[in-house]
Amino acid sequence: MGQTTEKLEQFAIDVILDRRKGVRASMLRGFLASMSKLYVGVVNLRLWLYRNRLLRERNLGCLVVSIGNLTVGGTGKTPVVEKFARSLQDGGRRVAILSRGYKSVKEPFLKRLAGKIQGKNEIDPPRVVSDGKSLLLDSKTAGDEPYMLAANLKDVPVVVDKDRVKSGKHAIAELNCDTLILDDGLQYLRLKHRLDIVLIDRWHPFGTERLLPRGTLREPPRNLKRASYIFITKCNGEPNNELIERIRLYNRTAEIIECEHRPRYLQHIETRETRPLSDLKGTRVGTVSAIAVPESFEDGIGKLGANIEASCRFTDHHRFTEQEIISFINCCIESGVDMIVTTEKDAVRFPRLGRMDVPIYFLRVEIGILSNEESFDHCINRICQPRETIPARNFF
Repeated sequence: MGQTTEKLEQFAIDVILDRRKGVRASMLRGFLASMSKLYVGVVNLRLWLYRNRLLRERNLGCLVVSIGNLTVGGTGKTPVVEKFARSLQDGGRRVAILSRGYKSVKEPFLKRLAGKIQGKNEIDPPRVVSDGKSLLLDSKTAGDEPYMLAANLKDVPVVVDKDRVKSGKHAIAELNCDTLILDDGLQYLRLKHRLDIVLIDRWHPFGTERLLPRGTLREPPRNLKRASYIFITKCNGEPNNELIERIRLYNRTAEIIECEHRPRYLQHIETRETRPLSDLKGTRVGTVSAIAVPESFEDGIGKLGANIEASCRFTDHHRFTEQEIISFINCCIESGVDMIVTTEKDAVRFPRLGRMDVPIYFLRVEIGILSNEESFDHCINRICQPRETIPARNFF
């Protein structure tokens, strides 16, 4: 069942990205194009209802920072969320990250019901991946990104629930937090945002330029006007003048910050041994990934001097089986590969392996600011050191 679903998902992705030809693909594209017109109408109506306060956003009485994007996947959001959380925590805020937990799996209902009967929790409480002290859930129950964030941010609570109002209340009441980061929060309008950080991928800034489900845009580009700060991600030092010009058509006031995803080191997926990136130079490598844009990862490995002899790609968020990894290891042995490299996000979904004839490492990547770093610092200071409110004078 799982393989069938993934094949259908891959087929749909190939159709949306115009990789598939033939009558079936053309018919599906036509159907999806008509559905996109309905979709954009729903998106605009929803925004209008919130803007005119016919639907009310909830204010939890604390600072909420949303980090999100206009497109589906692939902007490199998780390292940006990590950088913000670490900077805010260092600045004295008590931060919690609220995530939807995409493709995470809840505990069985009977187990949750038993906990309720024993007085331990609600029947459907938010899932606390980390309470800021301990890692409490595995990647399957938490979801890839929440687990990865919790593992890297030891003192930052991470809470998962589709209802971010509920998880926000939990973070404030039970975890004593005063600042909430909404991971992938641009479209989550139920919870009032103080700041909207929007990420744009330098290489695919507006995806396929078409709205879901025909394309990869969640909202029309003009909705970029809601952004307080705009991060252009995956920069390589080359000018982004044309992209910035286009961004300014939709948002004339937001600060624009250019950043890159900087590889830092290799880390063994089991022993946690680290190796310098220089070890990749001239090395015969196999790559395995299940992310939205595998080409970006593979190109990065090649730029570090590795020779990619074998590569294996799965659909985004695929949960690897032991047999799949063993089969790829066997393929790498035949190709004379020295090591296998995967992404950090994929590493959290690796099964425990009984054998590892070829060492497997993940590439640790962090965000580096290339331009307008003072705006990032100002953003953090604005949150961590808000101006004191001047009390109103009593003129009567």
